[in-house]
Amino acid sequence: MIPIAYHPIYKHPLPDGHRFPMQKYELLPQQLLHEGTAEHSYFFEPDSIDLSFVTRVHTEKYLNDLLQLTLDAKAARKIGFPLSAELVERELRIANGTLIGCKKALEHKVAFNIAGGTHHAFTGHGEAFCLLNDQAIAAQYLLDYQLATKILILDLDVHQGNGTAEIFRNNTNVYTVSVHGKTNYPFKKEVSDLDIALDDGTTDSAFISIIDDLIPELIEQIKPDFIFYLAGVDILESDKLGKLSCTLEGSKKRDEIVFKNCKKYSIPVQVSMGGGYSESIKTIIDAHANTFRVAKNIFT
Repeated sequence: MIPIAYHPIYKHPLPDGHRFPMQKYELLPQQLLHEGTAEHSYFFEPDSIDLSFVTRVHTEKYLNDLLQLTLDAKAARKIGFPLSAELVERELRIANGTLIGCKKALEHKVAFNIAGGTHHAFTGHGEAFCLLNDQAIAAQYLLDYQLATKILILDLDVHQGNGTAEIFRNNTNVYTVSVHGKTNYPFKKEVSDLDIALDDGTTDSAFISIIDDLIPELIEQIKPDFIFYLAGVDILESDKLGKLSCTLEGSKKRDEIVFKNCKKYSIPVQVSMGGGYSESIKTIIDAHANTFRVAKNIFT
């Protein structure tokens, strides 16, 4: 069994104009069920998160401004979504999906969040469609409850995990790694524990060569007892917001390298899906589904 957090859009709808490509949150579970990669028993729908877990990462003022819809206009514009109670509730549930998922990963070795990967959310503000940093909240939870002592956050989305880097800047128990497009958003990068900035047009061979060397080296060096993996598929050449030139097969190979190393070293891994903005929704779904397919082949 591979636990998967699922967040029905119809219960907490996204703002008008943002359905595509966000309809992947509905279509991806359907595809996984249709092809037999997942069963209904794999999915769980999280409730809203305990707010005390959120304020271990985000400031109380920022959280209260979200809950009361009192963010100033400039801060709201940085997020990119029209702020609403429904949107905030959706983000609270997404964060809880990752938190519950990391606990399930301790039992099942791997767990997924269909959404999540909100790595542009900082301690005191959100940006680029990210309100709350789901993997940061869950990582802090594991540390607070002594469920992990050394955490690796492996961000392989095309955009740098700037919020995650800022949140854990002074936390030696969390090692943040971001492999991203050099000229992609954010244009002002934060400093992760390790940043690898890729040139525009980077292809499968170069990308995979880096990842294949990097992952085992990181594990040997850091010796993490838990890994958070942000598996964005905006590394594809077809992605509208990315500038790399990876293929579906290259993205799949990336996932295989990550999961094989997690299994080899017996490290539980929680996976948030992150970005994916190709022109064709079929390409987005296939790329994300590959991550689940690979995990199932390796862990079951």
